This record gives sequence, structure tokens and C-alpha cells, in this order.
Amino acid sequence: MASMSRFIQFNNEQIDARQMISYENLTRALANSRELQLTERQLMELNPQEQIASMSVFWRHRDEEKIHLGRLSDIYLLSEGFWRHFSLSEWRIFLEDLEDFRFPKLLSQLVLLGEEFRLMEYVQKSRPGTKKAFSVRREAYLTTYHHQIRVNQQKGLFAESLMNYFYIAIHEGQQKLPSGGIFDEFQPLLYLWQNVFDSRSTRDTATIILRLAPQIEEIIQKELFHNFYALLDQISNELIVDHEHKGVCGVEEGNSGEAKETIEETFRSWHRESEEDSGTHMRFELERGNEGKSLSNEAVEGRDDQQPTEEGAGGDQNAEAKPKKTDSVATKALKRKYTKSGKNFGKEHENVIYEEKKTAVSDDLEQIRILEQWRVDQQPQVKALATELRKRMVQKKTSKRTNLSYGRFNAKQVLDFMTETRPKPFYKKDAPSKPLDAVFGLLIDGSASMIDKMDETKQAVLLFHDVLRELDIIHELVVFYEDAYEASKEAQPNTFEWLHSFEDGKHDAIKEIASMDAHEDNRDGFAIRWMTDRLKKREEKHRFLLMFSDGEPSAFEYAQNGILDSAEAVIEAEKQGITVLHLFLNTEKPSDEQLKLFATVFGKQSIVADQVEQFSDITLRTLRKVLSHVVQGM
Repeated sequence: MASMSRFIQFNNEQIDARQMISYENLTRALANSRELQLTERQLMELNPQEQIASMSVFWRHRDEEKIHLGRLSDIYLLSEGFWRHFSLSEWRIFLEDLEDFRFPKLLSQLVLLGEEFRLMEYVQKSRPGTKKAFSVRREAYLTTYHHQIRVNQQKGLFAESLMNYFYIAIHEGQQKLPSGGIFDEFQPLLYLWQNVFDSRSTRDTATIILRLAPQIEEIIQKELFHNFYALLDQISNELIVDHEHKGVCGVEEGNSGEAKETIEETFRSWHRESEEDSGTHMRFELERGNEGKSLSNEAVEGRDDQQPTEEGAGGDQNAEAKPKKTDSVATKALKRKYTKSGKNFGKEHENVIYEEKKTAVSDDLEQIRILEQWRVDQQPQVKALATELRKRMVQKKTSKRTNLSYGRFNAKQVLDFMTETRPKPFYKKDAPSKPLDAVFGLLIDGSASMIDKMDETKQAVLLFHDVLRELDIIHELVVFYEDAYEASKEAQPNTFEWLHSFEDGKHDAIKEIASMDAHEDNRDGFAIRWMTDRLKKREEKHRFLLMFSDGEPSAFEYAQNGILDSAEAVIEAEKQGITVLHLFLNTEKPSDEQLKLFATVFGKQSIVADQVEQFSDITLRTLRKVLSHVVQGM
């Protein structure tokens, strides 16, 4: 059978997931928001409705220190600067004022340029430790803009040249500005532009740009073509207007107060209202006024037993929405066998529904006969490992100790009381033998790409199972997969099939292992969190989570964030005291990109086989190493 490879490369660049998680944690801490996520986009962005902040790809392809410090400068500006100290109310007023001018895009970008400078200065003063990152930022952008300003001039992109000109003027000084041609026309604009140094608010910056606008329109003939900032592109006008609406800002619930101004305040208020917006039979206005009357006269008294018969979606984004019937009896029956994950397994999996079940045992006698032969072939290795570990356990037992000051009395040394100044006629017995204090959870990738490696996977799982049964170690074997054909935006069905559960003890699962099969997709981060949840309830001292997989995560709307989410799931498991190990199974030698990706997700705990035939040997070596560690810790 032809090999199925599903390792995907995006522009030959892999995300350093663990580093991204550390950046995201910093962003959340600075913004004081646990929900905020961090991504990487063309330009810096803030999207409060989706709870996303985005760093710029501008920092790629530099030395590691500049990449790191440059990304930190983005994070500082986003989470400590624009998030908390940029006024959306003033921004809305400014956008309304732009209707009187010919170049609204250029003027709005100039406001963001001025605000970037103001907020950089503010963050540096409040957090002196950020100065190094902002110094790298200035140097990098100045180098870029010094090059761009001449190119833009030659292409006739004078609006772009003006953006470069103003950036250089405020960050490096007028002495570094070019002269001649269009630049001589820009020079008088600096008289007003230098007031940005004294700007203390978004209103101040917007006022400066509005005063500059008439002079700019006398010089510039074409609107700005390129974007320099995308910070507020994802903040809809509806969101801004909602929070300046008389029913939301100003006085709420009879209490006087300030209007919602910053992105942070708007974000928190908008999400609070979204969460509170529930109920199938309630009609209401999002208006201020505790004693206000409804504009509708169609209200009727509700009944407890009333059931909705139709659902519809409204709003200006879906004006043509049609009512839809509720689920059929068959659909409801299908959904009942699944459990809704909700928020228990992370934001990426809020719409996941999952099923836990025992695998259906196949009656394929030929497949069982093959596994029985593998067991016979592997039995010497299993016995040898078990014998080796038992010997180590015996050596670790405390030897019988005599001549002690306390313990059990040795009658043969009673004369020591007469002959010794400090008699020690006591001893201690050997410590009783005890089983290995460990538990294992094995997750087996059940996606379609495993189909050409299923025999080798079964052989490795059987070896794993036999070793742990021989040593009386509690373990669980679970195949996980997602139903790609039924997955949708509303629900992504996932299944966990037990080949062997913690409660099965020494039960022989050879028939269940023989029944393993490949399915569709794999949602790794979700599976790791599911097994972590089971392992953290165990009382054993040593808890191990192993994953047999042949590539990166692949599931419905999971391609972009699957790597980052899986890395985050691994870190969460490690915080619970669970050791996570990854065994990579493939028919070909892994590439450098694959190795780097596994390192970002699993750290140093990723083990690869150059050939699929080596998978059982690697499984055995991994078990020997892990179990030796457990014995050492007895």
C-alpha cells in the first residue's frame, strides 16, 4: 500500500508552539485577560470580539534576539498600550470627522502612527524593562522606512512617503530626513506634527491630525494604497457604536459613570452582555432604562412546558436569515450518545461532542491468530525486561540492618548490655516488596493516515500491553479520532475507543487490539486533555501519558491552531505532574521540519522511528527507560 503522509508545511515555516504559548501567557498577564489569545498576522491587530491579539510577521527572518525582542515590543504595545489606553469613543468621533476629507485612510493611519509613539513612551515610563525591546523596534522600523521612503517617492506613492517621513521625524529627528522634491513640501507639516510629543490621549493625537489634514490635501493627490497598521480593522463599527449608544454608556442601572472608552472596557462589557444574552422566549431591547416600555405589543405570558418549534438568526449581518426547524428525532438520538465538551477542554474545542465506548471486538480469527504469533515472538523480550526490572526492584529493597540503637530486639546480642559501653542489640527487617507505583495512559491516533501502519501499530500496542500486564501495572489503551464527515461548525463528533481501561486490571485485550482500525481525523490537543483529566484522578506516584501518532493534528477548523493547542495541552498535563511522551510512527525517516515541530509540541519527550519496522523496538526501549526511572524512585 502506498504511504500516506499528512505532514503539512506552511510556507516551509513552523510555529514554535512553546514559545508562542509563553508569549500568549505574557499577553494575558499584561492585559489581565485569561481569554485573550495570541496569533501572528501580517500586521499587528486587536480583535476583541474574537478575543484575539496578533503580532506582526515583520519580525521573522532576523536573528533570534531581534525576533524575540521585536515580538515583545508588539505584545507590549498591544496589551499594555492600545488595549488599555486607546480610546474607542474618541476614535469613533474621529472617523465621523473624516467624512469631510478626501483621504480618510491616510489620516486614520497617521493617528495610529502618532498613537504608537505616544503609547511606546507611556509603556517605557511605566515599565522601564521594556526599553530594550522598543529600542530594537525603533531601529528595525527606521531601517525599513529609510529604504522605503525613496522607493515610494520614485513610484509616486507620496502618501506612503509621508508615513515614512513622519515616522523618521518623530523617532530619529529632523536631521535624518531626506530633502528635495516632495520632501521639501513635507517639511512645513512638521510644525504641527511635532505636537505629537506632547500628546497625552487619543483625542490629542486625533486633533493634531485633523489640523494637519487641510495642508496634507494640498500636497497629496492620491489616497494611501498600503496599510501600515491594521490594529482596529477587526473592531466592527457596530461594536464601537453599541458602546457609545445611550442605552449602554453613561448611566447604567441608575448609577452615573464614565462611558466605555478603552478596548479593554469595551471588550469586557461586550462579552458580559453576550454571555447574559440567553433565553428562547424573551424579547428585549438592549437599551438603558430600568422603567422603559417595550416597543412591541405582542408580548404574551410564557409557559414552563413551551418548546421552540423554529429557530432563526437575525441582525444586519444575516438579514436574509430564514427560520429553521429543530432537529429531527433521529438527529436528537444521535446527539444524545455524545457528551458536550463545553469549556472543559479549551476554547478550540467548545463545539466538540465526544463519545466514550468499548471497542467492538472483531470476529476476524485470522487477525487474532497473527497477534497471537506476534505475542509468541515478543515473549522473550517481555520476560527479559520484566526480569531485569524485578532484579532492580530487589536491589532497591532495604537490606537487613543489624547493630542499631532501635528497632527489633536481637536476643543473640543480649550480652552486649554487659560488654559494650553503648549496646546496639536491635535490627530492622527487609522492606516488604511492593508493586511499581505507576499508571500509564496510551493514546493511539486513529486517523485515516494510520491505515498503512496499522499492523506495526497493533504489534507495538500489544508489546506495550504485555509488558505492563507482566509487571501488574495499571494502564489504559485508547484509540481517538474525529468523524470528518459529520463535523461542522456547530459540532465536531469525537470518539474515544477503549481497547483496555484502568478498570480492566490484568484482562487480556488481544482481541480488542486486533480490532483496531483507522478512521478519519485526529484532534490531538483535545485527546491529550481528555486523557490528562483521567490520569490526574489516579493516586499513583508516577503518571505517564503516551501518544502513538504519525503526524501533526488534523481536524475540522483545527489546522491553523492544532499545533499550538496540542503544545498547550502537553504543558497543562506536565503542570499536573503527568509525563507526556510522543512516539512518532511513519514509513519514512522524519524531516528536520517534522523533528522541529515535534520538539515544539512535546519538548524533548518525542521519540521517532526511522523505519516503521523499528516501532516495536523503540516502544520496548521507551518502556525500559521509563520503568527504570520508576524503579529508581521507589
